[in-house]
Amino acid sequence: MKHLNKLLVAMLMLAGFSSQAQDSNNPWAISFGVNAVDTRVSAASSLENQFSEFFNFNDNWNVVPSLSFVNVSRYVGDNFSFGLTGSFNKITRFVNPRVNNEDFTVVNPGDLEYYAVDAVVNYSFMSLIKSKKIDPSVHIGGGYNWIGDDISAGTLNGGLGLTYWFNEFLGLSYRATYKQSFEDSRLDMPSHMQHFAGLTFKFGGSDKDNDGIYDKDDACPEVAGLKQFNGCPDTDGDGIEDSKDTCPEVAGPAEYNGCPDTDGDGIADNVDACVDVKGLKEFNGCPDTDGDGTQDKNDKCVDVKGPKENGGCPWPDRDGDKVLDKDDKCPDVAGTVANNGCPEVTEEAIKRLNDYAKTILFDSNKDSFQQQTYPVLQAIAAILKEYPSAKFAIEGHTDSDGKDDFNQRLSDARANAVKSYLIEQGIDQFRLSALGFGETRPIDTNNTKAGKANNRRVEVKLVK
Repeated sequence: MKHLNKLLVAMLMLAGFSSQAQDSNNPWAISFGVNAVDTRVSAASSLENQFSEFFNFNDNWNVVPSLSFVNVSRYVGDNFSFGLTGSFNKITRFVNPRVNNEDFTVVNPGDLEYYAVDAVVNYSFMSLIKSKKIDPSVHIGGGYNWIGDDISAGTLNGGLGLTYWFNEFLGLSYRATYKQSFEDSRLDMPSHMQHFAGLTFKFGGSDKDNDGIYDKDDACPEVAGLKQFNGCPDTDGDGIEDSKDTCPEVAGPAEYNGCPDTDGDGIADNVDACVDVKGLKEFNGCPDTDGDGTQDKNDKCVDVKGPKENGGCPWPDRDGDKVLDKDDKCPDVAGTVANNGCPEVTEEAIKRLNDYAKTILFDSNKDSFQQQTYPVLQAIAAILKEYPSAKFAIEGHTDSDGKDDFNQRLSDARANAVKSYLIEQGIDQFRLSALGFGETRPIDTNNTKAGKANNRRVEVKLVK
């Protein structure tokens, strides 16, 4: 047994320098158990005789009832593995060849110690038969064998094997190997069969993150993950691996790249500015309750439609003339659409203005008003205020008395005096113009006192 221990240590050291892998997951395998040596095949005169008593344990096999072989192997690719086997036995049954067609004779050569070191190239059919438990195999190789102190020879080996795997790491194995001796005297080192039965352990696969997926197949070897994602994690358990999940810590559907849609508005939470309230895509998930195109947070009238320019509120129409204040040049006075919301100046209003204008009295040859004229001017101002967008021309006229130049200057001064007073009463200066015509536009004869009185006048005209 001490010799086998030395052999085992040497084999393990040699296997440590191998650069292959036992299989696609675990790089190493070690087998150990018992072996049996059968010398009958060398004594047989025909192939039939060699295998006729293949499993005659009692008469032909030499067995040591203890741990008597160790095999260490590594995978070399494409179902092939390479290994070394060290074995120990005691030869207590030696089968002599037939003499003159007599039966085989089994002798005890005296408990000769048997040692063997064999190199094994093994081919597994497990993947070909697509089994996860049954592993049939064929092997070839060569080795060197010792019997007793004086007998040793090399052999060419070949045989079959079968392993039943209980799980990914542990299996029950059997291997039968025919060893063809190259010794001239087959009585010294006969060709023989050696049988191996024991347990096989596969090991050496690396799984740093302990997720059950070997590092060579693990796309995320540093982080525990799932098999369906090649070892990468799905932290939120939504069926989308973290590397493709926009929200890896919150479960969400695939249509939103793994992000949830809390308010159910069809916009994922990670891009939804209003996560808890249904909204519109164009407003990043925020609502527009009245549907006026202004989102609620910017809408001053959330429940009433209105233009964006007015903060989402409808434009007012203070005077109720159906012209919105924004377009109404007279927002506080009802008017017509045609006149931009301002009232139309009627002929009646023009007549009233001129009726008042005829009663404007000036001091003789001056542009100053007589006292009784001020109420008339105030009445004119009140009418003008009714039409805040209308423009008016104030015209001054005289009779023919006096020089033409004087009359022209006087009429002009009197027209401007009326304009100035109206401006003082709040009429926009840009709505008024003033011009004197002197005696050039009489409306009556200048030959009578009454006619001259009619010609001395102020007229108010609408400027269109």
